Amino acid sequence: MKRFISLTIVGVLVFIYCQPVPITSRKQLHLIPQSQMTSLGIQSYKQVKDSLKTITGTSESEEVTRVGKKITEAVAAFLKDKNESDRIKDFKWQYSLFQDSSINAWAMPGGGIGVFTGILPYTQNDTGLAVVMGHEVAHVIAQHGNERMSQLLLVQLGGVGLSVALSQKPELTQQLALAAFGLGSQIGLLLPYSRLQESEADRLGLIFMAIAGYNPNAAIAFWQRMAEASKGQKPPEFLSTHPEDEKRIEDIKKHIPEAMGYYKGGS
Repeated sequence: MKRFISLTIVGVLVFIYCQPVPITSRKQLHLIPQSQMTSLGIQSYKQVKDSLKTITGTSESEEVTRVGKKITEAVAAFLKDKNESDRIKDFKWQYSLFQDSSINAWAMPGGGIGVFTGILPYTQNDTGLAVVMGHEVAHVIAQHGNERMSQLLLVQLGGVGLSVALSQKPELTQQLALAAFGLGSQIGLLLPYSRLQESEADRLGLIFMAIAGYNPNAAIAFWQRMAEASKGQKPPEFLSTHPEDEKRIEDIKKHIPEAMGYYKGGS
């Protein structure tokens, strides 16, 4: 019964507190002011960065910064063209390579982007890395963190407002923020919806990498390598909530012509 009530509340609130995702125009639930999401993202980025070893002064770390800057510059141009620059208001983009064998990467509201060394054997080069970073930044631009955080607050805290949650349950709120940004434990009720968000990030990510000068066709080979990595074993963190490999690759193939409309040549 509680689950039914929670889902009903979410359904009603989507019509009250909803915003469309760029390109897809899907309506999504936003209960949290973007300024607070940016603040939570900055706090979460610092928390994660303090807990991991940052790699600097190497060709790999320089690659992460180089590709990250191209992607975020492309995003800024895209949003300016759409009159939606407010989506990255007060962002300060940061690009970090972390020493961690996990096959993972992420981005947070506020501009913090993290890449784990474990994913580099699969990206292989700048273009492969652009697939990953374009996808992760797309989550931020689509404000998936706000959407998931809003759902998590409803499900886990019974609809308690963010200000109350921050003051009375700060540790739980931070855990929910990390989960919303793709770095915490997942909650079964929300996994199917997360797959929808992942597919949306694939589509937007292809466009962002294309604007940045990276050929979107490289996404097919990258996801094929990732599919091989997950055969016969637990899927890497980067794939934990993603669509099934074959369906994802087929969907990406369908979206490539759209992305190629933004591609002017380059890598």
